[in-house]
Amino acid sequence: MSAAFEQMKKTLGKKHACYVLITCTDCSESGEMNVEMDFEGDEDLAAVLVQSASQIFDSRRESK
Repeated sequence: MSAAFEQMKKTLGKKHACYVLITCTDCSESGEMNVEMDFEGDEDLAAVLVQSASQIFDSRRESK
């Protein structure tokens, strides 16, 4: 197993109020990819996590 997978298992093994997992496939020849999302915990809290993560990515892009 990859180190990233092992880290994910270790992180998710802890007690969390909520988590969000977003995955995607590689791009197809037509440039499309399948994006999936799953979460555990309160739906409103999951939405806040996704929104906060988006703000972090936006901030990082702006600082480049």
